[in-house]
Amino acid sequence: MRASAPLLSLSALLLSFSTALAAPQHDAAEKQMISTVEVEKDRTLALLQRMVDQNSGSRNIAGNKAMAAMLTPEFEALGFTVQWLPMEHTGRAGHLVATHAGRGPRLLLIGHIDTVFEPDSPFQRFERKGDFATGPGVSDDKGGIAVMLAALRAMQAAGTLKDAQIVAFLTGDEEDSGAPLSEARKDLIAQGKLADYALDFEGLVTQDGQDIGSIARRSVQDWTITVSARSAHSSGVFGSSGDGAIYALSRIIAAMRAEIPEPNLTLNVGLIAGGAQADLAADEAHASAAGKTNIIPAQALARGDLRTLSPEQNAAAVAKMQAIVARDYPGAKATLQIGEGYPPMAPTEGNKALLAKLNMVNTALGLPQMGALDPAKRGAGDISFVAADVDSLAGMGPVSSGDHTPAETVDIPSIWRQAKRAALLMSRLAAERK
Repeated sequence: MRASAPLLSLSALLLSFSTALAAPQHDAAEKQMISTVEVEKDRTLALLQRMVDQNSGSRNIAGNKAMAAMLTPEFEALGFTVQWLPMEHTGRAGHLVATHAGRGPRLLLIGHIDTVFEPDSPFQRFERKGDFATGPGVSDDKGGIAVMLAALRAMQAAGTLKDAQIVAFLTGDEEDSGAPLSEARKDLIAQGKLADYALDFEGLVTQDGQDIGSIARRSVQDWTITVSARSAHSSGVFGSSGDGAIYALSRIIAAMRAEIPEPNLTLNVGLIAGGAQADLAADEAHASAAGKTNIIPAQALARGDLRTLSPEQNAAAVAKMQAIVARDYPGAKATLQIGEGYPPMAPTEGNKALLAKLNMVNTALGLPQMGALDPAKRGAGDISFVAADVDSLAGMGPVSSGDHTPAETVDIPSIWRQAKRAALLMSRLAAERK
């Protein structure tokens, strides 16, 4: 009987050793960051509630300024210098930029203080329901800001923030951009050119219960086609009077549908009008038309958007659209106008490498590895304006559902998971040597 005792001890030792190998390994700083996120849950949720209860619809200039005033002391307490960039000349409030002086790689953190819910929306208040909470912007993107600040506070507690070089750029018009867009985003673009890494704190996407990394986002660009044609009595249609504006526009749209779509590219027609007269409203979201059945229509118009994954794909698609519009249409002439838009965030090797670094953090936290999200699964975002200049990763915010609707709901435990990921990732990136 006694002879078996050493065997039992050896088995126990091997089990202990294998368990230690499988368990997440953290240094003291990372343990402190994880602990801080846990300890400060109530503080983080209280801040989230205050943010959500402050209306900051994109067009609510006073509300966005109030958000900036609320967040300024939060960043200043962490050693950041806060600047407000007024943007009222673009029709929006402005952007909050918080800078933490340091050395090493420069990290650019991107979020937004505005929401799609204006003051006249009935959806105005934060409400917690167990592990979930609802409210305007509770995830998009006030939940993302809550994650960002929770991660930065964890870094401060662990000492990893002290020497980190970080810029937090919170736009005030992500949901409804000011105009011209080139002016509204020039400061963000400038920060992107200075940064070594960019992290976007919009929502984390899950698939089949698994967190997925976002290394790419497609562009979005509005377009307008206007057709003018000879007007005459309908008895002359298809003859010397031509086919009219509506037939011409129909052929253009049919040709674009047949010839342009390809993987990672979509071309949507969202508005169309035609008749003896067709007019686009100033807001470009409404159109009016008038005509009679016995008159060949003289005017037609259509508006839509183009989404692509790379600048090259975008340029090629626009060229194809222009070629289709320039074709001969009996009795009609068409023009294509391409508006300002959000550029694509292409899935670069640098972005893939950044996701690999996040997966090293996942290993440290005992979390599953994250695959790369299909870029068609999420829309355009502010990070796209800097992605051409800096390695970038989106989706650092919490998990949610119902965004942009009165059912917007955030998964509260995902806030803590994302804050830990962000704190460890930012600490590791800040400690790298460039």
